[in-house]
Amino acid sequence: MKPHRGVLILVLGILGFVGCSIFTAIPAWILGGGDIKQMDAGTMDPSGRGLTNAGRILGIIATVMAILGIIVFVALMLLGVIGAMHQQH
Repeated sequence: MKPHRGVLILVLGILGFVGCSIFTAIPAWILGGGDIKQMDAGTMDPSGRGLTNAGRILGIIATVMAILGIIVFVALMLLGVIGAMHQQH
């Protein structure tokens, strides 16, 4: 049985949530999901399920927040460009 990577996944999820954004959040989400599947299949030590799941959830939340932040940023930039164009006329 493979050892769990719960601590690693939790750290990646926390880092994604507090500042490293999608660079650690997406790996936390992907690794966490894969490890949960392996735990369900009985090929990975299930004692780290809680840490793994917490890291995966933080990775999901951080990824969604980063995507929403990018959308808001782009929308504000577009509104600024449109506003600047209207002031020139």
